[in-house]
Amino acid sequence: MKIAIIGTGNLGKSIAKGLITNSAITTLYLTKRNTESILEFEGYKNVTLTTDNALAVQNSDILILAVQPSHLENVLKELSPLITEKHVVISTVTGFLIPKIEAIIGTEQFIIRAMPNTAIAVGKSMTCICSNVQGTKRIKIAEAIFNRLGHSMIIPESQMQAATVVCASGIAFWMRLIRATTQAAIQLGFDAKEAQELAMYTSEGAANLLIATGHHPEEEIDRVTTPKGCTIEGLNEMEHKGLSSSLIQGMVASYNKISNIREEQL
Repeated sequence: MKIAIIGTGNLGKSIAKGLITNSAITTLYLTKRNTESILEFEGYKNVTLTTDNALAVQNSDILILAVQPSHLENVLKELSPLITEKHVVISTVTGFLIPKIEAIIGTEQFIIRAMPNTAIAVGKSMTCICSNVQGTKRIKIAEAIFNRLGHSMIIPESQMQAATVVCASGIAFWMRLIRATTQAAIQLGFDAKEAQELAMYTSEGAANLLIATGHHPEEEIDRVTTPKGCTIEGLNEMEHKGLSSSLIQGMVASYNKISNIREEQL
């Protein structure tokens, strides 16, 4: 696939790493106003670093837009004359709705929004995807790309803000839970390196267990809790202290914040 990432910031770099690692490119153009911050990609076969967005568009079929939200409108206006019927436009920009993109580049273009998370750098992103009417004809291309970089799900655009909280912000929420587990392990006698290793691989195992079996989390919890045992004692103490309710309330607060940002942009 001939892919260009327009605006190779933190997310753009994560996508690039995933694409390169998983051999998902024929050619890859990475654009940045200052390419010094993406020199780590210099030397990779068929990867071009450039400050020229037009050059990247003209030599690519799939355009992944990963610029800051405040820059997207100007970038779309710049690129609009260059976007042809061969191009698939994939925006990863939070809060910039498809109708607004259509208003700039046209409803006849294949337009897709994707919300990956930074785990895309290691091929483990949970990416949600939606499209305009025309984009439904090419959405399988986006699925193919993001399934090589983790797992994808097609959702209505109306759910993209919630997906941003659950999947993109969710990485930070899970990191905090892993950090807390690490701190507990240190208190229980492990050194810091051992503690983090225990926390990381235990969380990975829990997720993979659900993915592989399709079980509900409570079903797996029941397998490791025994009457008057240490696991149920710990779980109940966590719930008394508000573990589940705190996590839910935090995610709802995050959703309310992103909704407020969207209202301000409108």
